[in-house]
Amino acid sequence: MKRRFKKSSYFPCKLNQLESDLKEQYFNSSPDLSSKTLNKDGKKCIVIFIDYLVNSDNLYDQVVDKIQQTPQWDNPSIKNKVPISGAQERSDIKSIGDDLLEGGACVYVEGEKSCLTFMIPRVEKRDPERAETESLIFGPQIAFTESLDTNLNIIHKRMDTSSLKVEKFVVGDTVPTEVRIVYLEDVANEDNVQELKDRLESLKIDDAMEASVLTQFIEDNSYSIFPQFLSTELPDRFCYSLKEGKLGILVDKSPSGVIAPVSFFSFFETTEDLYTRWNMGSFTRMLRIIAMVLSITLTPTYVAALTYHYEIIPDALLVSLGHSRTRVPFPPLLEALILEFLIELIREAGARLPTKVGQTMGIVGGIVVGQAVVQAGFTSNILIIIVALSALASFTAPSYLMGSAIRIIRFPLIIFAGLWGFIGIVASFAFIAIHLIKQRSLNRPYFVPFYPFQPRDIDNSIIRLPFLHSNKRAYSNNPKQVQRFPKPKKPKNNDIDEE
Repeated sequence: MKRRFKKSSYFPCKLNQLESDLKEQYFNSSPDLSSKTLNKDGKKCIVIFIDYLVNSDNLYDQVVDKIQQTPQWDNPSIKNKVPISGAQERSDIKSIGDDLLEGGACVYVEGEKSCLTFMIPRVEKRDPERAETESLIFGPQIAFTESLDTNLNIIHKRMDTSSLKVEKFVVGDTVPTEVRIVYLEDVANEDNVQELKDRLESLKIDDAMEASVLTQFIEDNSYSIFPQFLSTELPDRFCYSLKEGKLGILVDKSPSGVIAPVSFFSFFETTEDLYTRWNMGSFTRMLRIIAMVLSITLTPTYVAALTYHYEIIPDALLVSLGHSRTRVPFPPLLEALILEFLIELIREAGARLPTKVGQTMGIVGGIVVGQAVVQAGFTSNILIIIVALSALASFTAPSYLMGSAIRIIRFPLIIFAGLWGFIGIVASFAFIAIHLIKQRSLNRPYFVPFYPFQPRDIDNSIIRLPFLHSNKRAYSNNPKQVQRFPKPKKPKNNDIDEE
């Protein structure tokens, strides 16, 4: 049923008329609309609300009781008596209905030329808990929640500075959703801030739903498999990125924050790299990048070598490979695709099942299926080892989106390796490299520090130097303040005999 809104004020009106108009013209005769009529000295007042959207304690303690205690019933007197800030005078049905849907209570005294709406929403939220998808050994364990107010409170607790700026946007025509841009005004590049504002302001969608959905509308290339904005549930990583000159996005009802602009290598970084020693952090960071390369090359290399390039396989290993494939009726390409597909099925089933059942399914399913396919002659045991290593390597990516992209890329690489051997693998890598070089994140280069080449930014991407030698922010973000702190002077070391 199409809603009919009265654009002009029809106040004053009868109390039952107001309730009837709201129910019929705005709420399509919904039974959820409730009301309470009050009487005092021959005057009548009605309070209209939606039960499950308002805080019932505040409704009766701060609105109904205070109205009954008001000596004179008129809008100014009630507005002064009710201890709720932000009361609005409304004179049309649509504005009143919008306020009711946001958790407001409409108060109308018969004979007045407008009504008052007090916002007393019931907020359903959970307390901050331990991060699930981005688990850490060192550092704060707290994670974002679905409450925007809670998330902003966490950020302000961690960054108590006047430079922290928060700007509000409302996205969505059918279901308006509150979005906040968070950044450090003294550090963030103004062009980045304006670019993000323009994208949000020009966005015409029905519902933002969640932070990950919003990013798909405002990212630079929606056809790319690689994520261009970094999603995180960790406030400490969110705040660290703000201090680096990046921008943060928070979406109401979303338990994660979004960071932009980012580079390809940002998805292999964690704040745990900062909490450990610099050499340990550098090692684990490079290990993740190497694991990513191995994940997408091991199986294609197996397929290419057995299909076209037997000569590169050592004689001892070639005998073992030949023995393991004696019962396999499929060519290496089909064999690899079948096993990769089975691994993805087990992974997806384990992720969708309850936690304890999913863990059991992943372990038992992998062992049982792996042994069964070898005994049935569908695949060789050597390929099972290779596929298992590739799967493990893909899970080392801290970002779930990047890990998923790596797993998907393996399939076309396997196909090209089966069709053209190592030439297909090299051509695939060239295509991926060109794609990454052309990619942008909030109109900033995506493949820095390698393209454009920024040797000074290697510290902020590939490796981590000691903090005393890492006193500058990444140049690729073009921050207002490149220098974090003055580089300390090297302490003078005295010889033992001089002490």
